[in-house]
Amino acid sequence: MANRIIAQKYPETQTEQNQDIITFTPFQSLKELPIPFIQSQCVQHKHELLICGGYDTPDCTRDCYSYNTLKNEYKFICKYPSDVQLWGHCVVKLVDNNNNDGNETTLLSFGGYPYKHTLMMKYVSVWSDDNDNEMKKSNNCNEWIPFTDNHSNPIIIGRDNDDYRGVRAVIGGSSNHLLFITYFQKNISVFDLNTFKFIVHDTLPTDDYIWYHCFVLKPENEQEQETIKSNEEKNKKEISEMLLFCFKTGLSIEYDEDDNTFQVYQLPVCDHIAPLYAYAYVCINNIILFFGGCGCKDDDLVASKSMHKYSIREYKWMTFQNILPSPFHSCVAIFNEDNTYVHIIGGKNDKKISTSTHMKTQVSKWASEKEVKKGIELKVEKEGKENEI
Repeated sequence: MANRIIAQKYPETQTEQNQDIITFTPFQSLKELPIPFIQSQCVQHKHELLICGGYDTPDCTRDCYSYNTLKNEYKFICKYPSDVQLWGHCVVKLVDNNNNDGNETTLLSFGGYPYKHTLMMKYVSVWSDDNDNEMKKSNNCNEWIPFTDNHSNPIIIGRDNDDYRGVRAVIGGSSNHLLFITYFQKNISVFDLNTFKFIVHDTLPTDDYIWYHCFVLKPENEQEQETIKSNEEKNKKEISEMLLFCFKTGLSIEYDEDDNTFQVYQLPVCDHIAPLYAYAYVCINNIILFFGGCGCKDDDLVASKSMHKYSIREYKWMTFQNILPSPFHSCVAIFNEDNTYVHIIGGKNDKKISTSTHMKTQVSKWASEKEVKKGIELKVEKEGKENEI
């Protein structure tokens, strides 16, 4: 099935890129990680950040930890099975529209190289009363188990020849039932979490390798703006919108659930971030924040000390050069519970050493008051809908 490649979507006069000078210290160091993590995956659950393994090397680990944002402490959750090789894996939080238990969440882990895994974990807080431990064990909570269909048959996500090193995925669709997967070299696939089958495989329009990249759902308020602009057309179709950045590639991807097709638009990429990949990133409301990254200089891989900000609505970039405490790449960034702080976890420094670094920065230092407020309002509204019976 072919993409419909559309001309540049953004107005040329708005593809500005600016540099900014910061006169404050925007990053706060937190308690070090129990062990070094590179290429880790992390999901947020209430006031916990769940750190799910990292690139499995002698100085890194398959271990999973919960970080308590209120206590600035870590607790061990479990280990990945010994036969699982974590090399560029992906972890997402599944959305259960029928689950009214806010204390429980389900994680899906897949990918890896050279052998793929597909596992799930039903997570219940390790910070709860120790008397609950036996109940957790009896319910197979807090351990990675095979991902199965409705008949308990194991499911492996990915075809034999798919290379899932540095794979990225988001969950979307009209019922949060679609897993959108982007992966090396320039591929995109859609997996139905209800039927446990792939719907479509396609190729992205780029000359770059796509791995260890930024891949996010377009924020709901931005999708609502598009709906207002073309209300009649949008009402007829179920459209999922995503954004992807890697090296000099910037893409806006729209997926039509009705006919299982993509429309892909080019987006601007600023000169400073174009050589980079393997950066940490988060998306809130109208902006995407990028931290660090890896690039090639004189045939050697080097880490970046810069930070970048992309405005989704205005198609504008801003670069904050040498703003990070040290150069790093292959780390992960994630919001706290109320989206007021971004946590940056692990990574590899400019000396190619895996680190136990954990720091945070206040979102309001990088986003306008309006952007931050709108992002929090959207989060509260979404959680309210999820908790409705």
